[in-house]
Amino acid sequence: MTKYISIQEAMDKGKGKVSVRGWIHRERGSNKLKFITLRDSSNVIQCVFERVEFEKRWEEIDHLQVETSIMIQGEIKEDKRAPTGYEIHVDDFEVVGKSENYPIGKDLSVEFLADNRHLWLRSRKMIAILKIRSTVFAAIDEYFKGEGFYEYHSPIFQSVQCEGGSTLFQVPYFGKKGVFLGQTWQLYAEPAIFALEKIYTISPSFRAEKSKTSRHLTEYWHAEMEIAWADFDEIIDYGERLIKHVVKKVLEKHKEDLEILGRDIEKLKPSIKKPFVRMTYTEALKILEKKCDMKVKWGKDLRTIEEEKLTLLYDVPIIVTHYPKKVKAFYMTEDPENPDVVQGADFLAPEGYGEIVGGSHREHDLEKIKKRLIDDGEDPAEYEFYLDTRRYGSVPHGGFGMGVERLIAWICKLDTIKDAIPFPRTMERYKP
Repeated sequence: MTKYISIQEAMDKGKGKVSVRGWIHRERGSNKLKFITLRDSSNVIQCVFERVEFEKRWEEIDHLQVETSIMIQGEIKEDKRAPTGYEIHVDDFEVVGKSENYPIGKDLSVEFLADNRHLWLRSRKMIAILKIRSTVFAAIDEYFKGEGFYEYHSPIFQSVQCEGGSTLFQVPYFGKKGVFLGQTWQLYAEPAIFALEKIYTISPSFRAEKSKTSRHLTEYWHAEMEIAWADFDEIIDYGERLIKHVVKKVLEKHKEDLEILGRDIEKLKPSIKKPFVRMTYTEALKILEKKCDMKVKWGKDLRTIEEEKLTLLYDVPIIVTHYPKKVKAFYMTEDPENPDVVQGADFLAPEGYGEIVGGSHREHDLEKIKKRLIDDGEDPAEYEFYLDTRRYGSVPHGGFGMGVERLIAWICKLDTIKDAIPFPRTMERYKP
């Protein structure tokens, strides 16, 4: 049987007989020559058919169209004029799957590409993003395992809210009410740190946010960690090291993919080499007023526009800490020196990309948690399983959650987070 190798492996070989297979990415030709650009998951390469060698099959060759799947045998050689520096002179071929009038071409609307997402995934842009996405997920997993964390999974069907009741997806559950898709693993993760101490997950999260911005998805992937015995600064340090590790791995493996996306990799290097900028919420307001001419009343959460302006001032992520208690979740610890703020942090990506990580030290005082639940309009009785973690041997602990698509969007410098995931789910789109 013929042994097929990837296009990249063929180019690494550089010369001699090769057998490759893939899909026609581009095609052009004359009455004597047919040029096709063949694509597989590794790369693209120009393949040349000469009519004098395929006279009896020329009509078939002349009608080959974009996205036809094909197997090719031939002689590879270096050719600087070819798109990727190599060319295959075809000796033999076999069409596996025909393609006629492939609908994806140039200058198509965003809506059309979204309707045909199942085909748009084949574009070189999406292939590059999906390769980088795979490495991002692997790097997150590698980082946490390297730090001694256990992988742990919480339920997707949940009975309580953690990030705000207005963004819950309620689902039917055998006639029962009050069942939701998980916004986060956190309330089901905290019980496990009393068993495993250091845990992480990479899992889908769901937010019913009525937002049409380029930064929001209703279904996204969440990398989360929770750790026992940690103070606030330790939790922040873990987040910074995680991002540095992920960016480093992407730069090591995907320079060519980033070039396809038009990404200036020099913009990513400071985030590996330099410490992240750290500031309190109050300091952030002063900087916004002084350097951006934006006056924000103390006590208001930072909006997307304010995060964007702030991140444009620095070439590395910013870690904003000590937000007002009233704009943050019930589980965050009050600062011991100022009960009006909490030990919470948001990591803001540079170049206007904004929040990619949110974390905090967790409140350990049982009565304070109950009061804040009541203030949020929640019934503490629904949270008994969670409150038990404070009744029996509680310890200082905390964690964070990272929106993986937001991280990918920044690394790839995407115009919209929708391109950071294969099939985006938004307020307006649930198919294909």
